[in-house]
Amino acid sequence: MYHSLLDKTSKILIEGFENYFRNFKELTSYTPRHFREKDWRAMKENHRKRLMLYKDQVFTTKSILYDLLKEKVADYDFWKKAKLAYILLSKERKDKELAETFFNSVIRKLYPDLAINEELMFVHEGFNSCEIYPNDNLYFTYPANWGLQKIIRSIIADFDFEAPYLNKEADIQFLVKAIREVILSRYTTTDETVTQVLKSVFYRNKAAYLIGRTYVGGKWMPFIIPFLNGPNGVYVDTLIFDPKIMAHLFSFTRSYFMVDVEIPSQMVAFLNSVITHKQVHELYNAIGFNKHGKTEFYRDFLNHLDHSEDQFVLAEGIKGMVMTVFTLPSYNIVFKMIKDYFDPPKTMTRQEVRNKYKMVGQHDRVGRMADTHEFEEFHLPLDRIHPNLMQELRSTVNSHLEIRNNELIIKHLYTERKMIPLNMYLEQCSLEEAKSAVEEYGDAILQLAKANIFPGDMMTKNFGVTRQKRIVFYDYDEIEFLTDMNFRWKPKPETFEQIYAFEPWYEIRPNDVFPEDFKKFMIGRQDVKSHFIEYHQNLFNPDYWTSIQNRIKNGEWIHALPYPNKIRFRPEEEV
Repeated sequence: MYHSLLDKTSKILIEGFENYFRNFKELTSYTPRHFREKDWRAMKENHRKRLMLYKDQVFTTKSILYDLLKEKVADYDFWKKAKLAYILLSKERKDKELAETFFNSVIRKLYPDLAINEELMFVHEGFNSCEIYPNDNLYFTYPANWGLQKIIRSIIADFDFEAPYLNKEADIQFLVKAIREVILSRYTTTDETVTQVLKSVFYRNKAAYLIGRTYVGGKWMPFIIPFLNGPNGVYVDTLIFDPKIMAHLFSFTRSYFMVDVEIPSQMVAFLNSVITHKQVHELYNAIGFNKHGKTEFYRDFLNHLDHSEDQFVLAEGIKGMVMTVFTLPSYNIVFKMIKDYFDPPKTMTRQEVRNKYKMVGQHDRVGRMADTHEFEEFHLPLDRIHPNLMQELRSTVNSHLEIRNNELIIKHLYTERKMIPLNMYLEQCSLEEAKSAVEEYGDAILQLAKANIFPGDMMTKNFGVTRQKRIVFYDYDEIEFLTDMNFRWKPKPETFEQIYAFEPWYEIRPNDVFPEDFKKFMIGRQDVKSHFIEYHQNLFNPDYWTSIQNRIKNGEWIHALPYPNKIRFRPEEEV
C-alpha cells in the first residue's frame, strides 16, 4: 500500500508537469498564425493564457495529491521517498530541470510551512547538471562557400511566414549590404566560417525575430533579424549586431518571447553563446519558463551567499510609503517587502498591492517596467542582516518576519533588478547625462501609456537607471490602466474667490488627472527642467493623453520597438 501510494504520487506529479508543458507548447504553437494574420488581440490573449498555465497546473496537481495523501501530506519520510521515485521517472527527460522545478512548486504548496529543503526538494540541480543534447533540429546551417547572396536568400526561404511580403528582394539586399558593412569589412571568411540560425522563431508583440551567429575571425558573431507584418506585408526591419541592443531584447523589462522550445537547456545554451550579457535564469525567463528562471535565480543567489561576506542593508534612495526595500551590496538585486502599515496618504490594502504586481507580471512591460519574482518563506542568514536593517524591518514589516535556527525567515517578498533611483542619478550626473536621462524618463512614461499603463506616482524616485542608462519604472502600487483614467484641462478661475482659493474649487473625481500639473513635480533639477518641459510638451497636454486612450479603446495595439529607429532599413511611411 505504501509503495502504491508513492508510485501514484510520483506519477500524478509527472503527469501534472507533462500536462503543463504540453499546454505551454500548444499555446505557443498558435503564435505563427496570429503573426501571419495580424491578429494582435489573439496574440495578447494567448500570451496572457500561457502566463497563467503554470500556477493553474500546480494548483490542480496540489488538489489531487491533497485528496490522495490526506495525513501523509506532512510526512517527511514519505516525501523523501517520493522525491527518489520522481527522480526515477524524470531522469531521462530532456526537460528534467523544468520537471524538477514543478516538483518543488507542488510540494511547497502541499507541505505545511515548508522552507527550502535539500532532502525534499531539488535545490542545487538545474541547468548545469543537464546534458546539452546533440540535436540537428536546433538550427539551420549555412556554409560560407555558398556566398553571401545565396546564404541570405536561403535564410529568407527557410523562414517563410506564409504571408505576403512587402518587398522580399529589397529585404535580401538590405541584409547583404548590412553584413558587408559590419562583418565583411572587418573579417575575411575562411573554410571554418559558418552561419547558424535557430529554427525556432522568437515572437513578441507584433514582431518575429530570427536569432543566429556566424563563426568568423576566430569567434562567434551573433545577430538578430527582426521581421514585422505591416499593412503592406511582411518585411525585414533591420539587422542587429550591437550586443547592447541584443541584450535589451532579452531584458528583464521585456515580456517573454513566444518561441517553440523542444529542449529548454539546449535552447538556453545556444542563447548563452549569443546573448553573452545575460545569466542563465534571465534566458529561461525570456523564453517563457519564468518559474524555472526563478529557480535558477535562487540557485545563483545561494551560490553568491556562499562566496560573499557583506551584510544586507537598506537600499539607497527615499524610503517608500508602501514597500521596505533592502539589498546585498555585492549582489545586483533588491528585495521588496509590503509594509504592515502604509504612510498617509496611501490607503490601499496589502492585497491590492499584490494585485498590482500581478497585473505587471501579466502585462506587456514594453522595456519600461522591471520584472519581479515573488517568494514565500525566504530564508536569510541572521548574521548577515545589518542591525540598522533589522531595526527597520522590525518597525515596518514585523508581521512578515520569523527568526528560527539563526535564520531570518521572510514570509513574503519580491526580488527585482537593482537600479540607481533616477532622483539620485540626477543629483550626481553631468548636464548632458541629465538631459539624456530626462528625455528617457518622459519616453518611458509615454511608452507605458501606449501599452495602456498609467504609472500613477510619476516622481523620479519611482524610476530607476539601468547599466545601459535606460529609465525603468519600478514602483507599482499606484499603476492603473490608462483607459480607466480621465485626463482633464484645469478649469480657468473666473471669480475672486476661485482665483485665491486655498483648495481646488472644482470637483475632482478619483481617476481625474490634470497633466498641466506634471510640470510642478516631475523634474527637480533646475538646469534640465526647461529642457524636459520643451522636449516632452505632449506630457502636459490632456488632449494628447486622451488621443492615446482613444487609439487603445478602438482596438489598436501600439507597438514599441525594442531598438532605435535610426537602425531601421526603411522609414515608417514606407511600410
